[in-house]
Amino acid sequence: VPWQVLCEKKGAILKIISIYENGILKLKDLEFLLSQRTKIVSISHISNVLGIINPVKDIIKKAHKYGALVLIDGAQVPSNLDLDVQDLNVDFYVFSAHKMYGPTGIGILYGKKKILEKLYPYQFGGEMVKEVSFNQTTYSEIPFKFEAGTPNIEGIIVWGFAIDFIKEIGISNIQSYKKKLLMYAVKCLRSINGIQLYGTPYDISEKSGIISFNLNELHCFDVGSVLDRLGIAVRTGHLCAQPLMNFFKVSGMIRISFSVYNTFKEIDCLFESILKAKKILLR
Repeated sequence: VPWQVLCEKKGAILKIISIYENGILKLKDLEFLLSQRTKIVSISHISNVLGIINPVKDIIKKAHKYGALVLIDGAQVPSNLDLDVQDLNVDFYVFSAHKMYGPTGIGILYGKKKILEKLYPYQFGGEMVKEVSFNQTTYSEIPFKFEAGTPNIEGIIVWGFAIDFIKEIGISNIQSYKKKLLMYAVKCLRSINGIQLYGTPYDISEKSGIISFNLNELHCFDVGSVLDRLGIAVRTGHLCAQPLMNFFKVSGMIRISFSVYNTFKEIDCLFESILKAKKILLR
């Protein structure tokens, strides 16, 4: 949506890379989409619907070859993968606190210093100004130039504790444990007649702890409602990805998201609850 709005303002053209039936990017098409006129490339590091980990380092390298800047949406990454923005050589990287056990209403925009220094402030107020007169205003150095007004102080403090929580466990340990949960869950779900798993459920080498599915011809909201009554929390609907739903020709999906505190016993409970939901809704 933001890119559509920007294109309307600037008269720019928005180009979209296509995907295969399993949700994998058609990277061979990228070279045809890029040109010397390409200004910016934006892509998710991990799909919030399919859990697929995109090869962003290769994409960044190709985009830079044409002089384009790259912005990566890394919302799903900090609690799933070891992240090194310098190694990626990415221009901008964004993610939210609430996807890494932190509070809502706060996030991070990483940007290369030389680029941030050139950017104009998007918001104005206290702390982002250096000197003010009736004739002109000069702005503070980065990052203060982009932090107008009173910040979310309590959110910052709480987020710090969430980061400590992740560091204490270790991101590699979290990643390994989630892979085991994912493998076990896929094995259980595959045994259910009428279930449709989306993306690459059988290849978890490049996948985070996310599974999206539908059950028979049942509406995802109905399945989700029954699971909720049985004490299972899942996300249902278009998952903020309506174009992807259109691609798969569905109105929505049911998404399971595993975390470090989930257990194999809970997956057993999920499995039994899906069977109960199926029995209730198909009778």
